[in-house]
Amino acid sequence: MAGAALPGRLNWQLATVTELVDETPRCRSLIFDVPGWPGHRAGQHVDVRLTAEDGYQTERSYSIASAPEDAHLMLTVERLDDGEVSPYLAGVLQVGDQVELRGPIGGYFAWDESLGGPLVLVAGGSGIVPLRAIVRHWAAGARKEMVSLLYSSRSLADVIYRNELDNLEHGNLTVHLALTREWPSDWTGHRGRIDRNYLAEVVPAEAQQPLVYVCGPTAFVELIAQTFVDMGIETDRIKTERFGPTGS
Repeated sequence: MAGAALPGRLNWQLATVTELVDETPRCRSLIFDVPGWPGHRAGQHVDVRLTAEDGYQTERSYSIASAPEDAHLMLTVERLDDGEVSPYLAGVLQVGDQVELRGPIGGYFAWDESLGGPLVLVAGGSGIVPLRAIVRHWAAGARKEMVSLLYSSRSLADVIYRNELDNLEHGNLTVHLALTREWPSDWTGHRGRIDRNYLAEVVPAEAQQPLVYVCGPTAFVELIAQTFVDMGIETDRIKTERFGPTGS
């Protein structure tokens, strides 16, 4: 399934669930087999369409969590109690079930080696999903770009891909966790929200004009992006992706 996304009209495709992984109490990863999948770029997303027995249809967009090199397409969905789609995807869908997908979509937030670096990736909550795809794509390549991943989460229990993140650091990659609400008594990482002082502390000094990707809730993204601008990073080096209640 690896390869670059091909141009052309996007059609709805049937995707079959092959595996389900509970990442946190509220987040589940869905692994799909998608026959004829054209491939995607790290950072892209897909539309998911559900059809009820009475014919009612609804659709939502979800970031792709898997890298282009991965064998199967993976989405990670956070269940929102008042959501129309996420409670089904994250709580009802079973292995063998099928959903309709359309994609891959988007190029603005995508990254590949031709864009260079250094990379600074900042995630809030489930905003880690497309950044996981970018990191995995980076790890599958030459790994020549310096990468700093900053992830803000409410608590350790809410950290998506925690085991994977714990084992990611090597060479040019560093991972920094910031816990905003709860932390263990022996926690040595950052406590509280990501602010300018913390960004200045963890972004390497030699990365004067990094390529920045920020994904998370709207208010979080706007604050982080503006902070980078205030730090002197050029706006065309900052890419943002926001999500909110409409992505439920």
